[in-house]
Amino acid sequence: MHTLDQTLASVLADRYTANAARVRELAVPLTNAEFWQKPFPFGNSFGHLVLHLTGNLNYYIGAQIAKTGYVRDRPREFNDPNPPSKDEALKRFDEAVAMVIKTIHAQSSDGWSAEYSGVGTNVAIRLDMIMQCAAHMQHHIGQMIYLGYQSRQR
Repeated sequence: MHTLDQTLASVLADRYTANAARVRELAVPLTNAEFWQKPFPFGNSFGHLVLHLTGNLNYYIGAQIAKTGYVRDRPREFNDPNPPSKDEALKRFDEAVAMVIKTIHAQSSDGWSAEYSGVGTNVAIRLDMIMQCAAHMQHHIGQMIYLGYQSRQR
């Protein structure tokens, strides 16, 4: 029988795995140019959302919980004038998700409720931040669905 800690880790890891698979699935039909294309001057490209999710996970979970030493440059996630290729951006995203899953599985009962702090959030415990990051991914997946649709309409 699984403990609550094991069940929680399994459920959360499965959510991150499913979210990452959905991002990859949506990215597959996009060319490198479509991946970086902004549908509107004020919007984001699919690729910049991938960079943003990667930075979000690497900072809020990597730097703050796993203590990876990651230093975030959030503005660059949205306006990098020389972004990496689609394949490289997705590789970095996959690495961030793998780090999150490893961090999730490393949590103990005390770890889930350990104090949390990070720039730009008022979250008080680790579990809340891990859940918020998963919800944040799903929010941007909704935008990615739209961006993928827009790319295929051109």
